[in-house]
Amino acid sequence: MYDVKNRRTFLRRTKYESLHLEDLYVGSKVTVFSRHLTIVDYGNLYTSRKLGSRKERTLALIKPDGMRKMGQLFDIIINAGLTITKAKMMLLSRKEAADFYADYRAKPFYHELLQLIMSGPILAMELLGDDAVTKWRAIVGPANPTTTESDTLDSISESFGHCGLRDAAYGPDSVASAAKELELFFPSSGGRGPVSSAKFTNCTCCIIKPHAVNEGLSGKIIKAILKEGFEISALQMFNMERPNVEEFYEIYKGVVPEYLEMVSELCSGPCIAMEIRQFDPSKVFRDFCGPSDPELECGHGGRWVLARHLRPGTLRAVFGKDKIQNAVHCTDLPEDGLLEVQYFFKILDN
Repeated sequence: MYDVKNRRTFLRRTKYESLHLEDLYVGSKVTVFSRHLTIVDYGNLYTSRKLGSRKERTLALIKPDGMRKMGQLFDIIINAGLTITKAKMMLLSRKEAADFYADYRAKPFYHELLQLIMSGPILAMELLGDDAVTKWRAIVGPANPTTTESDTLDSISESFGHCGLRDAAYGPDSVASAAKELELFFPSSGGRGPVSSAKFTNCTCCIIKPHAVNEGLSGKIIKAILKEGFEISALQMFNMERPNVEEFYEIYKGVVPEYLEMVSELCSGPCIAMEIRQFDPSKVFRDFCGPSDPELECGHGGRWVLARHLRPGTLRAVFGKDKIQNAVHCTDLPEDGLLEVQYFFKILDN
């Protein structure tokens, strides 16, 4: 690997455990020894034919009526072999909704479509994979779940949709449509697209760490959070640069011995930041996440005990590995909850 800017070799051929073949595609952002790299093209035609011949990008929308099943839908996407490369919960304005449904303007149900998609937050995602457009469209199923045929009984519209236009999810029907619609939600020109659904009230922050995202645990973690009665009012996927992570983790610098390892983990790949809201005074999200080290916790009499056995139902006990790869970051102090949410959904989302 040659550093063009500094005119020197950055990396010779070596084994790098956390980088996988499926991570190598045009547009992918990978981290190698703390360097963030964006793949802009294939090195030759042979590589292009082998790695990129069938790779497609498509739009996946979870509509307001499907948001309560967000965790299950994450799992369906991951289990289908599709990669989520972008994700953001959004609120659509009337103009944005009209632009999205422009082809339906002459339909008698056009205004109902607008009302439904503006009735609450939606989750927009960019999916990448072999034949992604056709594959995701088949998973979504027919637009009207009441007309589902026998070979699509396991589709999202059949499993999670309701009558008529309430079909939980959407996918474009062609590569051209996918490209056009992705521009509406994730503009390549550098624009922001629709606004985040963050509310910035009664909130705390949770981040699904890169190792958990890469291991396909995002959907399971989201399901667990919702099942416990917490509300996910905002969600967005970020690829964080090291200076941003150092700034975010500044309060741990000089306090937590593992500070540098924590920083390296959070900027090692895509993470998912969420605004969590809680209304039940008896439930505290920090407690639900569990001890920062899922293996050890200081117990009675100053003795160290296994946190997995002491708090087996917490997120870190179920999905974490150790103090660094402990599945999730959560706000430690109640007064910092809003500040951490604002950092992601106001400062970084610009």
